Amino acid sequence: MELAHSLLLNEEAYNQLGEVQKAEFIFDWLRYLEKLLVATSRSDVREKQKTLVEQLLSLLNSSPGPPTRKLLAKNLALLYSIGDTFSVYETIDKCNDLIRSRDDSPSYLPTKLAAVVCLGSLYKKLGRILGNTFTDTVGNILKAMKSAESQGRYEIMLSLQNILNGLGAAATPCHRDVYKAARSCLTDRSMAVRCAAAKCLLELQNEAIFMWSTDLDSVATLCFKSFEGSNYDVRISVSKLLGTVLAKAIISKHPGAAASRQSIRRVSLEEVLELLGTGFLRGSSGFLRASGDMLKGTSSVSRDVRVGVTQAYVVFISTLGGAWLEKNFAAFLSHIVSLVSQSHPKATQTQIDAVCSRRCVSFILRATVGGLLGEKAQIAAAKDICQAIWKLKKVMDAVMSDGNLETRLGSADVAASQHMLVCALQELGNLIHSLGTTAAPLLQDSSAGILDNVISVTVHPSISVRLAAAWCLHCIAVALPSYLTPLLDRCLERLTVLKSSPEAVTGFSFAVAALLGAVKHCPLGIPHGKGKIIMALAEDLLCSAAQNSRLSAQRTQAGWLLIAALMTLGPAFVSHHLARVLLLWRCVFPVSPKDLETEKSRGDSFTWQVTLEGRAGALCAIKSFVAHCGDLLTEEVMQHLLPPLPCAVDLLTQLSSILKTYGSPLKTPSVVYRQRLYELLILLSPETYEGNLSAILRELAADLTAPDVQVAASSFLLPPLCHQDDLLILSPLLQETDHRFIEEQLLLGSGIACGSLEYDPYSIYEKDVEGDSVPKPLPPMLSVTSSAVKLFGVVCAHVGEAQRLLVLEQLLDSIKHTKGARQQVVQLHVVSSVSSFLKYVAGSKGHLSPEEVRRPVLALVMGALESPSPLLRCAAAEAWARLAQVVDDGAFTAALAQVSFDKLKSARDAVTRTGHSLALGSLHRYLGGISSQHLNSCVGILYTLSQDSTSPDVQTWALHSLSLIIDSAGPLYYIHAEPTLSLIMMLLLNVPPTHAEVHQSLGRCLNALITTLGPELQGNSTSVSTLRSSCLLGCAVMQDNPDCLVQAQAISCLQQLHMFAPRHVNLSSLVSCLCVNLCSPYLLLRRAVLACLRQLVQREAAEVSEHAVMLAKNSREELTLDANIREVGLEGALLTLLDKETDQKLCHDIKETLNHMLTSMAVDKLSFWLKLCKDVLAASADFATVTCVDTMQEEEGDKGDDASVLTSRNDGRPHPFTNPRWATRVFAAECVCRIINQCENAHSAHFDVALAQEMKKKDSRSDFLVLHLADLIRMAFMAATDHSDQLRLSGLETLLVVIRRFATIPEPEFPGHVILEQYQANVGAALRPAFTSETPPDVTAKACQVCSAWIASGVVSDLNDIRRVHQLLVASLTKIQVGKEALSHLYNESASTMEILAVLKAWAEVYIIAVERHKNHRQSLKTPACSEESVGNGSISPDGLLELVHADLGTLSRLWLAALQDFALLTLPSEFASQLPVEGGAFYTAETSENAKLHYYNSWALILHATALWLTSTGFVVADPDEGAPNLSRPVTPTSMCQGSSSGPTVKSPEDVYTERFHLILGISVKFLCSLRSDATMESITACLHALQALLDVPWPRSKIGSDQDLGIELLNVLHRVILTRESPSIQLASLEVVRQIICAAQEHVKEKRRSAEVDDGAAEKETLPEFGEGKDTGGLVPGKSLVFATLELCVCILVRQLPGLNPKLTGSPGGKATKPQMLSEDGSRLVSAALVILSELPAVCSPEGSISILPTVLYLTTGVLRETAVKLPGGQLSSTAAASLQALKGILSSPMARAEKSHTAWTGLLRSALTTILDCWDPVDGTHQELDEVSLLTAITVFILSTSPEVTTIPCLQKRCIEKFKATLEIKDPMVQIKTYQLLLSIFQYPNPAVSYPYIYSLVSSIMQKLQEIDRRKPEDTTELQIFQEGIKVLEALVAVAEEQHRSQLVACLLPILISFVLDENALGSATSIMRNLHDFALQNLMQIGPQYSSVFKSVMASSPALKARLEAAIKGNQETVKVKTPTSKHTKNSGKSSSIQLKTNFL
Repeated sequence: MELAHSLLLNEEAYNQLGEVQKAEFIFDWLRYLEKLLVATSRSDVREKQKTLVEQLLSLLNSSPGPPTRKLLAKNLALLYSIGDTFSVYETIDKCNDLIRSRDDSPSYLPTKLAAVVCLGSLYKKLGRILGNTFTDTVGNILKAMKSAESQGRYEIMLSLQNILNGLGAAATPCHRDVYKAARSCLTDRSMAVRCAAAKCLLELQNEAIFMWSTDLDSVATLCFKSFEGSNYDVRISVSKLLGTVLAKAIISKHPGAAASRQSIRRVSLEEVLELLGTGFLRGSSGFLRASGDMLKGTSSVSRDVRVGVTQAYVVFISTLGGAWLEKNFAAFLSHIVSLVSQSHPKATQTQIDAVCSRRCVSFILRATVGGLLGEKAQIAAAKDICQAIWKLKKVMDAVMSDGNLETRLGSADVAASQHMLVCALQELGNLIHSLGTTAAPLLQDSSAGILDNVISVTVHPSISVRLAAAWCLHCIAVALPSYLTPLLDRCLERLTVLKSSPEAVTGFSFAVAALLGAVKHCPLGIPHGKGKIIMALAEDLLCSAAQNSRLSAQRTQAGWLLIAALMTLGPAFVSHHLARVLLLWRCVFPVSPKDLETEKSRGDSFTWQVTLEGRAGALCAIKSFVAHCGDLLTEEVMQHLLPPLPCAVDLLTQLSSILKTYGSPLKTPSVVYRQRLYELLILLSPETYEGNLSAILRELAADLTAPDVQVAASSFLLPPLCHQDDLLILSPLLQETDHRFIEEQLLLGSGIACGSLEYDPYSIYEKDVEGDSVPKPLPPMLSVTSSAVKLFGVVCAHVGEAQRLLVLEQLLDSIKHTKGARQQVVQLHVVSSVSSFLKYVAGSKGHLSPEEVRRPVLALVMGALESPSPLLRCAAAEAWARLAQVVDDGAFTAALAQVSFDKLKSARDAVTRTGHSLALGSLHRYLGGISSQHLNSCVGILYTLSQDSTSPDVQTWALHSLSLIIDSAGPLYYIHAEPTLSLIMMLLLNVPPTHAEVHQSLGRCLNALITTLGPELQGNSTSVSTLRSSCLLGCAVMQDNPDCLVQAQAISCLQQLHMFAPRHVNLSSLVSCLCVNLCSPYLLLRRAVLACLRQLVQREAAEVSEHAVMLAKNSREELTLDANIREVGLEGALLTLLDKETDQKLCHDIKETLNHMLTSMAVDKLSFWLKLCKDVLAASADFATVTCVDTMQEEEGDKGDDASVLTSRNDGRPHPFTNPRWATRVFAAECVCRIINQCENAHSAHFDVALAQEMKKKDSRSDFLVLHLADLIRMAFMAATDHSDQLRLSGLETLLVVIRRFATIPEPEFPGHVILEQYQANVGAALRPAFTSETPPDVTAKACQVCSAWIASGVVSDLNDIRRVHQLLVASLTKIQVGKEALSHLYNESASTMEILAVLKAWAEVYIIAVERHKNHRQSLKTPACSEESVGNGSISPDGLLELVHADLGTLSRLWLAALQDFALLTLPSEFASQLPVEGGAFYTAETSENAKLHYYNSWALILHATALWLTSTGFVVADPDEGAPNLSRPVTPTSMCQGSSSGPTVKSPEDVYTERFHLILGISVKFLCSLRSDATMESITACLHALQALLDVPWPRSKIGSDQDLGIELLNVLHRVILTRESPSIQLASLEVVRQIICAAQEHVKEKRRSAEVDDGAAEKETLPEFGEGKDTGGLVPGKSLVFATLELCVCILVRQLPGLNPKLTGSPGGKATKPQMLSEDGSRLVSAALVILSELPAVCSPEGSISILPTVLYLTTGVLRETAVKLPGGQLSSTAAASLQALKGILSSPMARAEKSHTAWTGLLRSALTTILDCWDPVDGTHQELDEVSLLTAITVFILSTSPEVTTIPCLQKRCIEKFKATLEIKDPMVQIKTYQLLLSIFQYPNPAVSYPYIYSLVSSIMQKLQEIDRRKPEDTTELQIFQEGIKVLEALVAVAEEQHRSQLVACLLPILISFVLDENALGSATSIMRNLHDFALQNLMQIGPQYSSVFKSVMASSPALKARLEAAIKGNQETVKVKTPTSKHTKNSGKSSSIQLKTNFL
């Protein structure tokens, strides 16, 4: 293919190719040429122009295919527009000659067509340059059209469109001729020609004024004619033409438009509407003809005309635009609604007509009012609609008040207004539904009186109107949940009062049912008590039905309808009334068959009518119960539910005889009864009605073949039985389109009505399948067939073989015995049932074995495969494959395939060929690849069929079947890939564009092929690249196809290719194709575009976005979207689309696409995204509110980043988003939250003002979130104060995210303040509206969360500012104090539970923070350094917040305890349900406990923490002053928890109250922590652990835990689990803190027992004291019973997790291999340190024997940690874990147990071992010792020496090793080690017991002296040496102090010379270094101290050495001089020496 990429055609390469490749080659070259010409310079083009023109023209003669000729023409035109235009006239002449040619052979046709296309293209591109050649050209083309066939006419029309486009006004002379030609084409028999003609006329009307002035009527009539027999595409094109022309007629009235001389007839709006109305009502027939028919009352407008006109109405209004509609809405409304009034009987002649016409009117209103108007205009429109309803109602009332009953009901006026009312009510409902809570002002407006109007129409005499009014109320309730309960009350009240009016009974029961159906859309629900009222009313209606025969039927229906609707509320509501419902159900049916017989003999037609109505209602109620309350279907309930079923089936079998007896009035009730019974049986499992299976099957068979069914309703029976993909080839009508709502009627055929509510009132409470439109049940006759088909499948699968065979034979006969149209209907039903049966068997993995059964099934299916109805063939092909699937036998499958092969080979008719080719495809689909041989035969046959150009149908089906085979064969298909691809390419290049369905199938084949090849397509081999380029070419051909569905296929193929071989797909051209089709009128194309975009942006969002903007900037063609993309990018365009789009799937895709784009790009394009969101949110914000906030921020107006919202309004540019809907605004608010989250993972500067500003200075393009804070706050504010509740929730969520993220960020300009502080007014203003009385509870609950977050964030420090928000919480607290009774009765009780708990949780959060700040403040006061700073800040004292909370603590604590009590009750396991209080808890009612649980789960943890803090602050000792001990809290007395309130309030002692509270908190915590669910939040776990910590902070609870050993162990085990299951360090640390407190509690308890025992046994001998503590006298610790054991387990778990080397199993030896010590992370160190603290506390909990058993473990772990973590750190510091282990060692060694006589010896032995272990760490086993930190080990040895009793360390072997260590250490060069060693020795030398200290002194002093003398000789050079020297001197001084008298003099004599050698005389002192000076001071000072102490020695030394004496004297003298000069410094230096020595002391000793 690369050879094709050149400017001139490579003829050499071209001539070597085969036919198919030639076509591909040419197409590829032309595609390349198109791109190349634009990029090549003019001169180069001119150079080769002649050759190129010749080559292109020669291609004209080579019969190019449709896509090729289009490209060829494009290139010719492009070539002339870039190069010279000399030879263009020749070219035009040549084309005209080709067209004039007389050659009519088919082979010449492509050349003619190509010439036509070329002309169009040339004139379009070159336009007026071609001068007046156009008249000849147009004449020639029009002449050719007379003899042209359909393809010719199609191309000519399109060519004329292009000519008109290029010439513009210059073409006026030809306008009339073109108009005439196009008129004839507009009613052409070929649909494609009609479409082309419509496009041509649309182009013509731009310039031809006559079309929308003088000829307007004829254009309209012509369009109406064109609609007759049209398809969807024609309706779209012609309606566009008609709508545009009519709109033009109206717009052109404005002066200036018609400045030309000719007087243009003015056209008024009334005339235009009248014109359209004529089409709608009379169709395409002229006025005179129609009137004649009308008199006879025969003619009826064909449906396609009516649907076409409907679409034209929509185009007409859309063209005029939203603003126009707003002005003229009243006139438009009255006209549209009048279309279904009685003055036009044609539209509503029969009920079928009426339903269809109403649909059309509804569609027009929905598409215009719903699609074009913004929310404010919609509210105005709703008022207008309401006016219209009111007027119609007044007319009605006038008629109804007429006294004469006969005239009342017979009056035509009732019928007249009914359809108008239905349409108006449905649109009003839809409008309010789409407005959601933004419609609140509309309903509050009393002048509009919407509710009164709708409710007053509920009693209209027409049932359709009553249902429409009920549906409208349903919509109002869904949109505004706060109206649900009041409306329900009002309707129930009217129903009770007006029980004697039949209209009121049905009308208000419909209304109640519709409102109950709305409950599932309203999360806040309705009060539980309503169920009781409705149930009582329903029973009353059913019981009173028999009293008054005039009302029997209505009351029966109403009663059952209410019960059925009540069932939709779910198990919680129904369980209380179930018994009564089952009782009513039992009473409806006779008990035994005998009773049924007697019933038959009694009664008349009327009683039977009522009976059937009642029984059908009961069946419906039970069906509703089974469908909505599955949880209640227990065995027991089934026992009550099933007995009436056999009787119901008996009645079914008797129906026909009853019908015979009583005649036609029973016809409809009996059909309805059947339908209801079938529907119920479908829902129940067949086992439940086993006994009646055969009876039911017989009835079903009779039903399906009944002689009275006349209509073949294939279009609703078969689609569920066909495969989704197959349906698309059958009928474009089955495809989803934007016009589905009205197109459906064409699908069903003429005799069948569309679905409508009046056919089945019971559907009013069901959830609609298709989004939010009104339910559309089909007429009973159709629904019963549909249910029968479904049930037949189930029943037939469950009866015995013999019975099944019998029924199948019977069905087969019934088809044979009927004729004509009846036969088709019966065949349809039978095939449907059999398909349903096979589908059911296959679905339940069943088998169909016996030969006999296969035979009739096969015969049935075979017959259907050759039926003329395409749908039936399709269902049969599916059944054919299912049959093979359930027989599951290879031979049988092969035989089936063979049958199809034979048929296809012999048959010549299209029907057989299509049916059997699809059968082959289906076989493959369900059985995978059958076998390769079969595959080859199938593919061969289908290839042949797909080239049968005589029948496009056969081609379509064959290709579709081929695509199924490709899909199912998978890799087996590789061998066929190339031939298939070349077949597809050949067809794509040659099939005429008029056969769009063939192209669609080709697209499906290509798609399947690409999927099958999959990643192979990435390869580089020639075969693969050929395949790939063919695939890309195929996609290119399809992209150019005029049919939108083919374009959609192309896009999805490219999407597949992009997934498998992304490098080879040209992204920019793909993106431009997507952008162009983003707003296509075809739903499926838009879906394909978005599915593709969604995939692209997951990989390369930035590129896609850039390509889209580039395209918009460069595009010369008018893109519908380009202006928008230019301004707001692809993202903005998608947001606009999201706002207009109604299709759910599409909206979902748009949101996903935007989310992907946001995730990958928001951080880089921050300002862009924030501006998008801000524009959407501000576009319809209430500007008054925004302005008020701006005034609050004036003081920071000079800041650059804070431009006011209002400025965006005044710059005169149109706003990019006009009135976005609330749902779009909610999405924008969610996007803001997502953007903040994205920034969190990006650069830290996003949350740091100073850094962001600095980086912004460096690079002005960089952008950071924190600089947009003002915008974020403003967006949150706009959203939080909107009318829409959804948006308020999103706004509050955004505000919460902003507060949490930005609370801690400092404001660099005002140190000590945070950046959010300046926005406190906004935050307050955003929160205030959420606390008004009419706000729904979910908004208030969210606002509470924001309030507490705001107060807790610490942003605001001034108490008065905090008070603003605090006040809101105080108000809520007052509101909820009344308990569950007082809060609003609008919603379910669980909603008030939610609100109460949200308030309590918010208070809890504030209280926790207040206590925490108070605690931190107290701690900071203890450390003097901080206190000064905190005062300096001038902030309030942190106690202020606590004081604020204190005022309400009394109330709060009561409510908190009550809430916790509720939570405890709700979380009890189900077996304790019987013990729960009957009336519920403090804040929930028993009935709503399930819903309430969720809210408790969300808030209990913080409440628990707060309660624990409050209890600790009262210390469990102070009774609350306002709370008498017996009355714990108002709502729940503590007694009600256990004994039930009947026992009277027993007065409890405070001790009992405390115990109860303690156990409540402990119980909740343990229950939660011991079974952590995976969804438990970190917040809850942390709060729970903090609550336990707080609880154990005070003595009383500690004593409870200490005294109850089992409780402690239980707690420890739970904490162990938490540590095992949660990795978070913060949670593990919190758990360890609780463990430490438990151990402290146990210690306190043991101490207390020991103390009291000593006091009691004061006089007794000490020996007899009982042993307290664990381990008693034996020392045994029992796992599970021992607190100490549990603690050890837990600590080991923590330690081994951090330091695996401690686990002997891992290291293989108990002492552990010497591994390299490691530094732990900060969290790890903290955990290890905490565990060590706990370990060191353990011996104190044990008895002496017990302590012996645990000591080895404790010592092993402590020394192990030291060994594992003693890392050398710079500066001689200890690692934090080593320090902790030394601290722990010290704690253990100084334990009293070491001294206790019972344990003394054992301890001594164990401690010696421990010391040995430490010494062993040192000795190099394998040379690793140098890694360990000597200081840590030495310190450990010193701790042993100083903290244990002497006999541990004085045994010679150990002592010797210890001394060795010290010696060795002294030799180490590291000065820090030396300093530490001296310090440690100092402490040993000073040890009071000489037995310990002397050996060290003897061994080490000499080496110390040596060191010092060495320093003395060298003179110290730096501070470290100075320190070493100082420490050494201190050691010697200490020696002097401990030495015995006789040795002291020698020591002093050694010491003095060293000291004196460092003193300097005054001369030397002046020039000395600072180190020498320090030494001098230090030596002098020591000498001054030693002299007086040991004066005799001193004197003798001085005497013996005069030199020393002289030196000293000189120094002293010099010193005195300097002291005089600078007294202060000497003082200072003295000080510094001291302080440094203090710091260096280690704190372990």
